[in-house]
Amino acid sequence: MSRFAPMVDEAIEAIEGAASLADLEELRPTLLGKKSALAGASRSLGAMDPDERKAVGRELNVAREAVEACLARRLDSLRVDDRRQQLEAERMDLTEVRPDLRRGHLHLVTQARDRLEDVFVGMGYTVAEGPEVETAWYNFEALNIPEWHPARGTFDTIFVNLGEPEEVMLRSHTSPVQIRTMEVTEPPIYVVAPGRTFRTDAADATHLPAFSQIEGLVIDRGITMGDLAGTIDEFVKAFFGGEIESRLRPSYFPFTEPSAEFDISLPDGGWLELGGCGMVNPNVLQNCGIDPDVWQGFAFGFGIDRLAVMRYELDDIRELVNNDVRFLRQF
Repeated sequence: MSRFAPMVDEAIEAIEGAASLADLEELRPTLLGKKSALAGASRSLGAMDPDERKAVGRELNVAREAVEACLARRLDSLRVDDRRQQLEAERMDLTEVRPDLRRGHLHLVTQARDRLEDVFVGMGYTVAEGPEVETAWYNFEALNIPEWHPARGTFDTIFVNLGEPEEVMLRSHTSPVQIRTMEVTEPPIYVVAPGRTFRTDAADATHLPAFSQIEGLVIDRGITMGDLAGTIDEFVKAFFGGEIESRLRPSYFPFTEPSAEFDISLPDGGWLELGGCGMVNPNVLQNCGIDPDVWQGFAFGFGIDRLAVMRYELDDIRELVNNDVRFLRQF
């Protein structure tokens, strides 16, 4: 055992007991300085004979190296602790300045459209879409709407001036999607066509110049008005609830024959008109290359915006396009 072991143990105990860098620096001269015990031992070497001085000198170097190594380790440890405390003191609590972010959600009309699509897909329909700018063939002529019909005037339809050779307009209904579907699809056909439509209506509590519609088309063998009435009733109950009833009233549309308006019952015992429907006119089937002697079908359509207004009991349809977040957040 080295004669300097007690001296080294005492120095190590003092080093490990230092609580800060300042304490350690204050301790260094007493352990390794000129007045330290190790320095005193080193000065005593001069009075020894050469062999003893050599042996004691080696032990003294080992002792000094042990103290210096312990001092270096403690210095590194205290520096790490000091840096950690500094970072903790300077840390910014960013949670205190985070803005109050609110997650957005789908617009009320989009919610209604998605729900309608889900209802009809559940009934076996597929969803079809088409362009919002159409030619007269798809918007009028293929639908059995003659040139003299009032709907083909500028007071009802928004025309687009693209020049010759075709008359072009913003579609006034989603019925052109039915024509495009029948032109490229072999019966049987079961589709719904949701989308935006455009008319020259002035915006008021019940009308918008740009609004959303959804139309349905069925082409199959042996289709009757009874199938149409059953489909309407099934949809109404699925969308509004089982307590709601539906009814058909005679009406007229160029693209259906016979035609009807369909209403839904109100809690007060009254009835509310929802949309139009009817058996597809044989002329429309022929225009699409479908033999009306083999295939029959029905079509129906109504406004998605108005459906949202009825479902959520809104007073003014313009609330759907005013983009008032106070209103939109309610849904």
